[in-house]
Amino acid sequence: MLDLKSLKFRVLDEADEMLNMGFVEDVELILGKVEDVSKVQTLLFSATLPDWVKKISARFLKPNKQTVDLVANEKLKASASVRHLSLSCSHAARPQVIPDVIRCYSRGGRTIMFMETKESASELAGLLSGARALHGDIVQVILAGFRSGRFLVLVATNVAARGLDINNVQLIIQCEPPRDVEAYIHRSGRTGRAGNTGVAVLLYEPKYSYSISRIERESGVKFEHVSAPQPADIAESAGSEAAEAIFNVSDSVIPVFRSHAEQLLSSSGLSAADLLAKALAKAAGYTDIKKRSLLSSMENYVTLLLHAGKPIYSPSFAYSILRRFLPDEKVEGVKGLSLTADGMGAVFDVPTDDVDSFIAGQGNANMVNIEVLQDKDRSRAAGRFGGWGSFAGRRGGGGRFSGGRGDDGSPGRRKGSFASQGKAGRGGGNRSGRRR
Repeated sequence: MLDLKSLKFRVLDEADEMLNMGFVEDVELILGKVEDVSKVQTLLFSATLPDWVKKISARFLKPNKQTVDLVANEKLKASASVRHLSLSCSHAARPQVIPDVIRCYSRGGRTIMFMETKESASELAGLLSGARALHGDIVQVILAGFRSGRFLVLVATNVAARGLDINNVQLIIQCEPPRDVEAYIHRSGRTGRAGNTGVAVLLYEPKYSYSISRIERESGVKFEHVSAPQPADIAESAGSEAAEAIFNVSDSVIPVFRSHAEQLLSSSGLSAADLLAKALAKAAGYTDIKKRSLLSSMENYVTLLLHAGKPIYSPSFAYSILRRFLPDEKVEGVKGLSLTADGMGAVFDVPTDDVDSFIAGQGNANMVNIEVLQDKDRSRAAGRFGGWGSFAGRRGGGGRFSGGRGDDGSPGRRKGSFASQGKAGRGGGNRSGRRR
């Protein structure tokens, strides 16, 4: 039996999570072993302090207790040094999208990704080069490697969301909206610490877009809606790195390769700049540039917008319009069809190879117009990424198509013309009732 009669201080870190995870009775039992609380100093620490925690903690604090609030707001609030991005991404597209997000936003620094289960964390870590999984079974060895820089991507469950001292984390990726808003605050708070800035990216299935509004409403966070980096943006970054690498090549190679260069230049019919561009692409590992959907982030898919000159009241009606001028096998390849918020159109994905069929076929149907949705004003500044759109549908209504650049050249939000109307998924409520 532990004797606590001589106890002078008692400190409970992450107080709200200890109580939230079902340890209320255990915590009360331990704290209750101190008979004379007037002789013991009690300190409770937490990044969030909802009312239900205040009520329980008041039973173990002195009447003249002092509260130090570093957030200066009773409402849950994320760090102002963190840039919060939301990105619509289907589950199937994650293995394609996540490496590109890391490349664009980590700036070569550490990245922590959050999954709900250790099985999914281990699975995703296995798909990412140089990543390791962290969960309740293995902690200290993996953390030591992450801190030392032996690897820069950590895929974690909730065990890494709180209480771990990990410095210089540049990027946080949450692979799905957490069920509790407090969890989002703690996870995103792993970056932007000690005076540094950081980026927190929240991935979500298009049908669960209402979760984004819930987090904004309950936490005070304002998300920037972005879409996945387009392959052309990633290639541009790789080309910039390849161009920089050229200057590090010794001049001693020039006599050996000059004859081949001159032969290429004389026989290709391309200008010197175009030929060098192809050489840079090859050096960066690119032989072509793939397309990526603005709607689902899937590679080799293109997002199309359908207008029929009259209201489109249901997805089935939109499909019937497409069947008027397209073979069934082309229509069956349509993915993620949603109605626009004004009810006058529909947006959907098709395989890249089918785009020409949809564009050409519209001429056989009266008043039908199909256009490719793409960013037309993407800046090509070296080392920058922008011009990404996102389709953020909202429960019972619509979202907006936004993208573009901020005034500083960083990826920003450009108001656009598309708004999707999706079917609300289940869930979305918090679980505060079980905590009390």
